Amino acid sequence: MGMNVQETMASPLVWHPQTAAEAWQLKQTYAADSIYISGGTLLRTHWESGIAAMPKHLIDLSAVRGLNEMRIGETGLLIGGQTSLQACRTNTLLQRHFPLVSEATRTIAAPSVRQLATLGGNVASNIGDSIAALLAYEAEVLWYNGVTEQLAPLSEWLSAASDQGRSNERLLLSIQLPFESTEEEAARDADDRTDSISKMKRFGAYHKIGRREAFTPSVVTAAIKGAISNNGNLEHIRIALGGGQTIPQRLEQLEMEIVGAAVDAKLLQHVYDRIPELYETREDLFASAAYRKATAANVIVAELWKVARH
Repeated sequence: MGMNVQETMASPLVWHPQTAAEAWQLKQTYAADSIYISGGTLLRTHWESGIAAMPKHLIDLSAVRGLNEMRIGETGLLIGGQTSLQACRTNTLLQRHFPLVSEATRTIAAPSVRQLATLGGNVASNIGDSIAALLAYEAEVLWYNGVTEQLAPLSEWLSAASDQGRSNERLLLSIQLPFESTEEEAARDADDRTDSISKMKRFGAYHKIGRREAFTPSVVTAAIKGAISNNGNLEHIRIALGGGQTIPQRLEQLEMEIVGAAVDAKLLQHVYDRIPELYETREDLFASAAYRKATAANVIVAELWKVARH
C-alpha cells in the first residue's frame, strides 16, 4: 500500500555517504535536523514510542567502507561500528578472548533484530546493554571529529555524553578491545613471585536484569572481571554497571578500595554498602533508583561470593 501525501512529506530524507568525511559533512549541513543511523532498531523504538521525534534527515552509515569488519589489530580486536550484534555473538575470537561481550550481545533484543542492530549503534546510544561488558575490558573507541580519527577510552566517550551537542555530532567508527594485558605477570616478575601466576584464577560474569531475557529495557546491566590469587586475595578487579536510561560506568573508586584484599565476609559487606553510594543511576517507569542500586549490589556481591567459595 502506498503512502499518502501527508506520510510522504513526513518521511525523512535518507542519505548514504560513502566515507566518514561525507557523513560528517552531512551532519554539519543538517545539524539538529539529522541523525546518524546504523541498524536503526533502537532509534525506531524511540520514534514509535514518542520518546524522540523523527528527524528530517537520516545519515545512513551502512555504506561507509570498512565499518562492518572485525579484525585483529596490533594490540587488540577491532570491531567496526557497523558490525551486527549477531556477527559479534557468533564470532569465535570474541567468544574466546572477550566472552562477556559475546554474552552481552546475546541478551540484546530478539535474534531477528540482532541481524540488523549494530554494536556501534548500541554504543553510540550511550545506554546500550553491551557497554558494561565493554567497560570491563577497558575498550576504546575510534571516532571521527571532522578532521582526523581519534582513539579514546570508552569511559571518556561516555563521560562526554551529557554534552548533547557534542554527543550528537560524534561519528563512531569502531571499537577496540585490548587483548589480555601481561601487566599482572610483569608486576610479579619484578617481585620474583612468578610461581603464583599459574595459580591465579581469573573470573568474569555479565548479567542483564530485566523483566524477561531479551528485547526488554534492562533494570541493571552488570559486568565484573578480575583475578584472585591462590591465597584468596583480589589481584585485579573491574566492575561496570548500567541499565535503563543510565549511562554505564566503571566503579573505579570501589575497585581501588578492594584490590589486594582477601575476598571474605568483610569485603563482601563493604562492596554491598559502597555500590549504592557510587552507582549513579536514573529511575524510570520500570524501576526506582533505589531498586537499581540494590539489585546491582546483590549481583556483584553474588559473583564475588562465588569466587571466594571456589
